[in-house]
Amino acid sequence: MAIDVGTDTPRTTESGMDDWFRELAGRVPALGGLFRASPERQMARGYRHTLSEICQQPLTWLETAEIAIANSSSVALAACGSNGIPGAGALVLTGSGSSLYAADCLVLPLQDALKVPVVSLSGGHLLTDGKRALPPGDPRLIVSFARSGNSPESCAVVDLLLETDPLCRHLAITCNRAGRLATRYADNPRTASLILPDRTCDRSLVMTSSYTNMVLAGLSLAYLGRPAAYKQVVQRLAATARFLMLTHAGCLAAMARERFASAIYLASGACFGAARESALKLLESTGERVRTFAETYLGLRHGPMAAVHDDTLVVCFLSSDPLVRAYELDLIVELNRKRLGMAKVVVGDGVPTEILNPHDLAVNCPGMAEADDDSAPVLHALVGQLIAFFRCLEEGLQPDSPSADGVISRVVESFHIHQAWKDRK
Repeated sequence: MAIDVGTDTPRTTESGMDDWFRELAGRVPALGGLFRASPERQMARGYRHTLSEICQQPLTWLETAEIAIANSSSVALAACGSNGIPGAGALVLTGSGSSLYAADCLVLPLQDALKVPVVSLSGGHLLTDGKRALPPGDPRLIVSFARSGNSPESCAVVDLLLETDPLCRHLAITCNRAGRLATRYADNPRTASLILPDRTCDRSLVMTSSYTNMVLAGLSLAYLGRPAAYKQVVQRLAATARFLMLTHAGCLAAMARERFASAIYLASGACFGAARESALKLLESTGERVRTFAETYLGLRHGPMAAVHDDTLVVCFLSSDPLVRAYELDLIVELNRKRLGMAKVVVGDGVPTEILNPHDLAVNCPGMAEADDDSAPVLHALVGQLIAFFRCLEEGLQPDSPSADGVISRVVESFHIHQAWKDRK
């Protein structure tokens, strides 16, 4: 069953998007020259798609929320039958690369809201280990996240579980209505697809708006039966994102131009998925000229702190939960005491000034605390995207296609799907 946008769903208007881009160009000098260049010049420099796809996100989030709300009852029925999602025995979120990191952001909020076990598993994990990788608890709902839906794992995972787990139901959240994941199972009663706005199917190699919109679409499962509350959350996020871009994009551009050779992204809980995604964005966007990794605050002490050098940028995504933040601030104070890292970018609502060194950047986002840690990952990811975009330009690369040697591509190239799992169902 394909759950589509529908003719009555409000869409982000082109005039509204143009107005927003003009506002950014007029108020953020770091973006102004990029936006005012001719389309031909933007294409020649290779940033036209990435720039618009990063900047369009606050408006696309609103559209994604309308789609999710309009189809919430159909999603619950098609995915899990008459009992709805709370009746599922377990929820498995799956994807590959950025799509998996989107799933990572949703484990805690969905488990808390739905009161069932929730795990995130990569498509590769499911292909190599089959049904035994799944958590116990029937019936299971498998939610597959995919920008294009054409990567080899996307359909292979669904095929595998349709055959080996007859009680399993499947929901695909994808940005491509023409992709195999959205079209292949249209007549299968055990599958459903939630198709996001066409403009979220990023043309750029790197995933930006597709990532955050999939996170917010998945978050809607935590608000089934509460559409007004969900819409309010997304509206607050969109307003905070607009403020973040208008206020901090220029400072993030300046920090991205600093000569750091490596970067580490720190986060806790649901926001760790955004840290993993941000590390990947910078790695992809610089063709690995900047080495990156993500770690939790409490995990950094257990070995990875050895990788924080004098040329390392440390990006700290702060929790709004007082207990979690206390642990995070302790770690930042320790980094300061040990004089580790070149500089820090600290992102949160009410960043304490006492933890900042002279070369550090505070990205204060009023409203992030009200949004809470369950929905804040999309804001953290936006910061990561801006750092990666501006550093890519600084390296003389093209954000739309930063892999000059073709090592990585927009859609993973086809590879053989082995089916030994059929012998060990």
